[in-house]
Amino acid sequence: RMKNVALLLLSIVLFSCNTKAQSKKGTDFFPITKTEAEWKEKLSPEEYYILREKGTERPFSSEFNKNQNKGTYICAACDTPLFKSEYKFDSGSGWPSFDREIKANVEFSTDNDLLYTRTEEHCASCGGHLGHVFNDGPANTTGLRHCINGAALKFIPIKVMDEK
Repeated sequence: RMKNVALLLLSIVLFSCNTKAQSKKGTDFFPITKTEAEWKEKLSPEEYYILREKGTERPFSSEFNKNQNKGTYICAACDTPLFKSEYKFDSGSGWPSFDREIKANVEFSTDNDLLYTRTEEHCASCGGHLGHVFNDGPANTTGLRHCINGAALKFIPIKVMDEK
């Protein structure tokens, strides 16, 4: 009888509903997928660390932190448009900050990697880690602060976008 209970519990643990197959954290479910070797070949070491390993760049190290040019910030891994320049603001945090994302191009998940819960942001096309969103943004707009690693982004100025 005890053996049956142990076997049942083991089966529940192994075959629970919370498998990788049903989780967006498995990169198999994003429209753009690559092997880790392909990502390492495509991305710089810093981009790989941030986008694929959920790393964080040093504060105030991104060239985009103070960028005031008009245009669109896109995913450094797959070129998906993520944030418009008009959504950007200087949060003083040391990372590029935006009060909103381009809808449907950014996905969110819960991150408990530190000792508290945060909302993690991913590129909806390739699953790349972008940063986190917090509720301490500008009160006169959305109240949100999308705190994004600059190395996860590329910037397309409006002039270049207009020519395409």
